[in-house]
Amino acid sequence: MSETKRPFGFWTATALVIGNMIGSGFFALPAQLAPFGFTSVAAWIAAIAGAMVIAWVIAGLARRVPEATGTLAICATALGPLPGVLIAWSFWVGVWSANAFIALTAVRYLAVFWPPLASSSLTLVLAAVGLLWGITLLNLRGARAAGEFQVATTLIKLVPLAAIVLLLAQLGASGGLALDAHPHTPFVPGQLASAVTFAFFAMVGFECAGVAAERVRDPGRTIPRATLVGVGLTGLLYLIAWSGIILAMPQETVAGANAPVALFVEAFWGRWAGLAVAGFAAVAAIGALNGWVLLQGEVPLGMARAGVIPARVGRTNARDVPAAALLASSVLATVLVLSNASRDTAAIYDFMLRVTTAATLWFYAGACLSALVLGVLRPAAAIGLVFALWAIWGAGYEAIGLSLLLMVTAIPLYLMRGSAQQPAEEAPVT
Repeated sequence: MSETKRPFGFWTATALVIGNMIGSGFFALPAQLAPFGFTSVAAWIAAIAGAMVIAWVIAGLARRVPEATGTLAICATALGPLPGVLIAWSFWVGVWSANAFIALTAVRYLAVFWPPLASSSLTLVLAAVGLLWGITLLNLRGARAAGEFQVATTLIKLVPLAAIVLLLAQLGASGGLALDAHPHTPFVPGQLASAVTFAFFAMVGFECAGVAAERVRDPGRTIPRATLVGVGLTGLLYLIAWSGIILAMPQETVAGANAPVALFVEAFWGRWAGLAVAGFAAVAAIGALNGWVLLQGEVPLGMARAGVIPARVGRTNARDVPAAALLASSVLATVLVLSNASRDTAAIYDFMLRVTTAATLWFYAGACLSALVLGVLRPAAAIGLVFALWAIWGAGYEAIGLSLLLMVTAIPLYLMRGSAQQPAEEAPVT
């Protein structure tokens, strides 16, 4: 494939990994995880460790099968067409449901500057839908435009994380960082699985370079490096920043905050610093939305080219964008956002977090199982599989049931794939 169709080098692929991980999850999760107290710190450590193991496995799969169109295609080859399509479909459900969550988070941070955006549930969801479709139109221009936007927003979104680390260092040097100044819920082993499910949502996205392998130059070398560097750097920043936020402030204050990251900075550096961080957080969420919108088209494209769903699903336009799949994904995300217009915001966030994490974890479990079948890093793959299943269990029966229900809706499409597949790239649609 030409460089035009493989526009992602190491830095762009790494930016895609970091950009997809640092987004709404980190900036929205403190309120959800604060009630867990010290259990949440252990959950972050477990989530980061689990993500590193699974990332290593996915990188190993990319090295073993560098010519594959992505990790999802490898799963289909290793496990068979039907398990492959179910795993890929579940991941795709997780992608577009995450986009609904991310768009809402971005609007909530933007509302700090323009309150009418969140003056009611209706204005909130309409603004989220508008943002979602704006990013969708950007991605319709092609992978190169989306990749350039991702690099720019990744550099910007690192600013609030750097600010938090700098603030913690300043407080530590001056003796103002008293982590034991406020009471926090002690570690409770029975709550760890649920806390890990929440924390892992902020890690989701580390696999994106492998999923979009067709867009990456020299994938056998670039994808492992970009994935491991992206996960390692982001995980370290998460652990430092999150521990500081939750332990340096009263637990109840963090749990009740709409913008906990901005609140933390404002508490020590003042109102304008808090507003600045809120702005950067909004950019971070928008950048994450861009990366996930890119993936919501790439996942069906990879499935079609792997031959597990009808080839017409993966047809691309003149800019080599799977326009129909991209648009269908945004339509589903729009329906999900609008269907929650009358629900309580906290309940929406909790539900979307659990469903999205459970849906994507099936993909991670499938990747680890594929590695076991292919003989790739088997000890790490076994650990990753156990971790993924444990985190799925932490999502709760409702989220697990819905994720499985959405997964099996792919079966009719699988049965319609036909015996002869025309390569999607040979049938562009203008």
